[in-house]
Amino acid sequence: MQVLRCSPKKEILSLNVSLGRGGEACVYTVPSDSNLVAKIYHKPTTAHADKLQAMLANPPENPTASLGHISIAWPEDLLRAADGKNIILGFLMPRIQGMRPIIDFYNPRTRRQHCPLFNYQYLLRTARNLAAAFAALHASGYCIGDVNESNILVSDTALVTLIDTDSFQVIDPNSNVVYRCPVGKPEFTPPELQNKTFAQHDREISHDLFGLAVLVFQLLMEGTHPFSGIFQGAIEPPPYEARIASGHFTYSEKRYVPYLPTPIAPPWEILHPSLQELFVRCFEESHNNPQLRPSAQTWLSAIAEAEDSLITCTTNPQHRYNNHMRSCPWCERTVRLGGRDPFPSHRAIEAREHLQPRIKARKRYTQTPHFPQRGMSPQQLVNYWQPIMTPSGSYKPSKKSKLYPIICCLLGFGLLGYADVMIKFTQPLVSQNAYTQQTIKSPKPNNKLSFADSYQQGYIAYKERDYDKAIVNFSQAIEQEPTHARAIVNRGNARYNLKDYEGAVTDYSQALKINPNQIKALVNRGNARYMLAEYSNDPDKEYNLAIADYNRAIGLDNNEIEAYVRRGIVRAQMAKYSGESQQVYKKAIADFTQAIKRNVSKAEAYFQRGVVYYQIAQYSSNYQQEYNQAIADFNQALTLSPKLAKAYLKRGMVRYELAQYGGSEANKNQTKAVEDIQASAKIFLEQDDMDNYQQALSNMCVVVENKCDPLFQGSINGEKTN
Repeated sequence: MQVLRCSPKKEILSLNVSLGRGGEACVYTVPSDSNLVAKIYHKPTTAHADKLQAMLANPPENPTASLGHISIAWPEDLLRAADGKNIILGFLMPRIQGMRPIIDFYNPRTRRQHCPLFNYQYLLRTARNLAAAFAALHASGYCIGDVNESNILVSDTALVTLIDTDSFQVIDPNSNVVYRCPVGKPEFTPPELQNKTFAQHDREISHDLFGLAVLVFQLLMEGTHPFSGIFQGAIEPPPYEARIASGHFTYSEKRYVPYLPTPIAPPWEILHPSLQELFVRCFEESHNNPQLRPSAQTWLSAIAEAEDSLITCTTNPQHRYNNHMRSCPWCERTVRLGGRDPFPSHRAIEAREHLQPRIKARKRYTQTPHFPQRGMSPQQLVNYWQPIMTPSGSYKPSKKSKLYPIICCLLGFGLLGYADVMIKFTQPLVSQNAYTQQTIKSPKPNNKLSFADSYQQGYIAYKERDYDKAIVNFSQAIEQEPTHARAIVNRGNARYNLKDYEGAVTDYSQALKINPNQIKALVNRGNARYMLAEYSNDPDKEYNLAIADYNRAIGLDNNEIEAYVRRGIVRAQMAKYSGESQQVYKKAIADFTQAIKRNVSKAEAYFQRGVVYYQIAQYSSNYQQEYNQAIADFNQALTLSPKLAKAYLKRGMVRYELAQYGGSEANKNQTKAVEDIQASAKIFLEQDDMDNYQQALSNMCVVVENKCDPLFQGSINGEKTN
């Protein structure tokens, strides 16, 4: 593709190497400037052009311009059609490299893997830099609109960059036309916009401030969402959007909310008092008056105060905490997590201890918790899958240890660059700029490789879960062999794992144009469409498209087991909202049964069929039979896969519900329910799956009578004895 760049001088750019493709646009490298990328819209409109021109005419201040870092990846120049029609096709923007999504830093597991020296002070500095970027945008009259974790990148030195800026809400100061942000993520959306059509509402700065507060909370609370907690009701716990709409901030001070903090979350008291005050103001006091939400500048000042009050633990210098705490909370948390340190010491990193499995506790579940609590909805545990990776056998992955390059990077960072980083990290606020930051150098792009080498590197990166790198490598391979369908499918798989479901669908569709008989492309495209339904205004459309893909896959190969299982899952989800739910559930059961007939060892098919029987039982007059069928399927799934924790969890909930009906087996079912849920929690913990471990604790609170504290205390005591 050729486009015309008009400034600083006219230049024809040949865009051949794609870095990524989404539902609205494609991003390309710029041959003449490695520091820029070109974003070209699939269907450019006059609205795109007018919005971009308004953005270029009024760029926000970059709070780190004097330090050489880009905090806001703003458009830099327009790109027009090279055929003389002068149509605006897209724009140039900075190329951001050497950074990762913010979730990789507030998620303890990924932080330990990719940047274990990133301690609590770095998290505070990240929050501070994030607030600075928000403040700069708001000062120029812009609203981000779609605040979420995927549009914010962070460097190993706590620098922040906001990307996808062309999706921000923009007001043209000359015409007063508002170019709205039509999308949003419920977990970061304020109560006044929940269940609203974003394209019909102008965003306000107060809306952004809600999302900013959620992100700051997650950064400082180990990824915990401010509205997560153990539900005290007798029904399934509501989703985040319902909790936010109701103002059920888990840590409310003056308002009763039907939630308790989850035991696995850090204690509320770990936050600096000034930050506690701002969170309460944002999530509780401002619920009915959004204008009371703290501004980005207010957050900036409070975070700076919290950072200035940090002290260092005498046991582990990587443990930094605020001086209002009497003892190190991170040492206590390490014990609670069975030896898994959120901020491992230099010695532990050098010894590779931070990447080893957690310490197993033999007496972790010796006490029984007591507190009524409802479990998670089935889809939260059972409806996630990864795309099927099918690389060509001619490009074998390297057999070198996956940890070797990671450890080398960590040691290099820790031993060679750490002192310099810490000097920059602690420098005082610059008088000419209210936002103290650090600098980072972007790595230079790799030299061009052969198709085989690019493909192999993409395969290795995928296996190491470095999906961004995998996309780059597969894109380089595709550039050399544009009709290699398998490389395109594998790039789609990497995009799927980055939750770029639209980009994944585009890749799978491209592969199917080349080879319509690519069964795995059909199955994986169906999976991506199922995930897109969650964000769609018309989920039934996406569900039906997914089912059509599975139907095609089965038509090509009647023994394609995955297609049967996936189609059954989609049908089970559709049944929940269907007027003929029982009939749709029966179709789902038929799909799982077909998968089992073709492979009697398919544990997932038994599990999913058990889940559907469980759903049917809750609305059936013949509940006993349906519950027993569910238990039989969970039993078979566990026989085939003894470590299938979710099967223990669901079987425990079935037994609990049976116990509620009374009868001679009630006590026996109650006892078995506790045993099953304890088993699920133990396996989730062994697998370092803290999210589902937390859910298992929540479900445990359903089947007992008192509070959950004894369970967690029992876990602590068990850990201390090992």
